[in-house]
Parts: sequence; C-alpha cells; structure tokens
Amino acid sequence: MEDAQPPNGAQPPLPSAGPSPEAPPPLPGAEPVAAAAAGAAPAAPAAPAAAGDNAAPPLPADGVGVSPTGAPPLPEEEEDPLVVAEREREAAEKAKEAESLQIPPYDEEALKEFYTDLKDAEREGEVNRILSAFKLNPFEQLNLHNDATNEEVRRQYRKVSLMVHPDKCKHARAKDAFEVIGAAQKELLDEEKRVKLVFLLQHAKEEVKKDWKKAAKGDAAVRLAALMDEDGKQGVAAAFEQTDEFHEQWRIKARDVLARAEWRRRKLTKRIGEETERAKEEFKEEKAAAKQKVQHEKAWEKTREERVGSWRDFVGPKGGAKKQKTLGGLKPPKSKESDSERRYIQRPTGEQFRPPPMKHAGPKREEKD
Repeated sequence: MEDAQPPNGAQPPLPSAGPSPEAPPPLPGAEPVAAAAAGAAPAAPAAPAAAGDNAAPPLPADGVGVSPTGAPPLPEEEEDPLVVAEREREAAEKAKEAESLQIPPYDEEALKEFYTDLKDAEREGEVNRILSAFKLNPFEQLNLHNDATNEEVRRQYRKVSLMVHPDKCKHARAKDAFEVIGAAQKELLDEEKRVKLVFLLQHAKEEVKKDWKKAAKGDAAVRLAALMDEDGKQGVAAAFEQTDEFHEQWRIKARDVLARAEWRRRKLTKRIGEETERAKEEFKEEKAAAKQKVQHEKAWEKTREERVGSWRDFVGPKGGAKKQKTLGGLKPPKSKESDSERRYIQRPTGEQFRPPPMKHAGPKREEKD
C-alpha cells in the first residue's frame, strides 16, 4: 500500500533515526536535552500524515512525547532540595536589590525639613568661622582675598549678613558675628583705615613673593615653565599670584605682619601714655612749687613791718649805736609829717635861710692890679 501524499505546499517528514524497535522507548524530555547538548536546535514537530494504518499518533498539546504503543509517560524526576533552595535565595536577593533601587515617593515636607536643617548647619558654621577668624584682618572676617575691591566687599557683606542675621540664624552668638562683619565692612570702606591696612598687606605680599623666588631659584620645573612662557619668569610669577596657594600663603603671612604691627602700636601707645603721665606729674610739681613760692612771698611781705620795727628798736638810743655826724654840722629841718609839735614854719622861698657858698679850700690866689 502506497504511503499517503502530504498536502500541497508541505514537505514530507524526514525519516527519523530513532532507536531500533528492540530498544526501550526514550524517557520524556530526553530528546530535547540531547539535542541541546549536541548544540543543535530542537526539531520542529512533524506535520500530521494522512490517515492510514501505518500513520504515527499525533503528539500531545504540551509537547511531551509518548511511546509508540500509547503507554502513559513516565513520572518526572524530583530536583535536589539544595538546588531549589539556592535558586529561591538568589531570586529573593534579586527582588530585594530591585526594591532598594526603586525611588521612594516624593515627600515635600520631608525635603523642606532636610533643606532647613542643612541651611541651619551652614549658618552655624558661618558664625563659627567669623568668630574664629583673625580679628586684625577684616578681609579674612568677610572671607575675601586681601586684594578685594569695595564692590566685592559690599556684595560679600550682603551675602554673609543674610546668613548670620540674628532673626534667621539660631546660633547663640549670631548677634556677635553680625556685629563683627559690620565693623569689618565699615573699616574696609573707610579710606584712611584701608590705606593703612593695604600698606601692611602689600608688605606681607612682597615677603611671600620673595620666599617664592628664593624657593623657585633651584626648581627645574619653574625654569622650564619660564622658558615656555612668553614673559619668562615674570609670567610664571604672575600666574602663581592668581592661584589659591598664593592667596593662602598671603593670608598666613598677613597674620604675622598685622600681629607685629599691632604689637608695636600697643607698645608705642603705652610709652606715649607713660611719658604723658610723667609730664603731668612734673607739671603738677612745678605748679605746686610756684604756688608755694607765691605763698612764701606773701607771708614775707606780711611780716615786713615787724622785721623793720625790730631793727629800729635795735639801732635806737637804748641800743647804744653811734650817731652819725651830719655834714657841716647842720641838721635838715623836720618835715611837717615828722614834726609833731609844729615848730617848723614854712616861709616863702625868698625869706628862707640859705647858707653861704663854700670857700675854696686851696691856696689863695693873688689879685692883679
């Protein structure tokens, strides 16, 4: 009996190289495993042949093969419990990892609280920085470079004042920090004080540049950079002055220069104060001596009459002093004030007594006829 022809367009099934009729039927699922081990793709199910006596029975829908005799399939082998447990553990770890990578839902209140705490921490840190800054350098208190302009000073003051304002910052010493930056801005905007400060800062800058030149004198990298730069070593020095390292060294050197200048100022102020106090004491002593001298002269004048009277008593008749002889044996007339008996009468000028002129005491001159 001839084999039935396949329908139009369908290829006839290839002859299978299956086991001999004497061999036992293969276990379910063994053919796909063997095909996978051989590296070949599993064969597609054969097309149904025409109805006949020698036609093979169709495969079940689940793809599990059955024996040619129509016997039920053998039961599947149970997997190792350890393998199952390992697979479940790996699946649980993967699920946990995927869950951890998921972004939690957006919580606006929690985010606002987080940023509030962050801002509070920044404010407190800024207050601590201001209070621990070098008190003689207002640039450092405002966290600026030593060569900042007035516009940069105003801008930085507005920025820092908003952070440390006592109404917005919860730090206990926020008011002190606010007063410090206010005084720093006032000092930097004062032309007279700024000129003095800039003079000292320029001195510190020159010292930093000298130290750098001394250190770079034997540095091969600096010499190579000077050869590659258009301006030579001056260009390398100018580039170094723009770096953060230079500004940090300048800030440290400025502390030393400002501290020494302040020490000299205080020492000079102390000496001036001591000299002023000494001058005041000398002035007080001189004033007291002059006052004492005036009082002594006044007391001397008050006792003049007593001293003159005692001398008159000493030179009087009782004292035995010799009387001075009057010249020519004539006594001057008593004045009206001293003549208590008024025996002296004032006469006209023509009637007053005039003594004769004195004669010449030498030899007599001969009279010529």
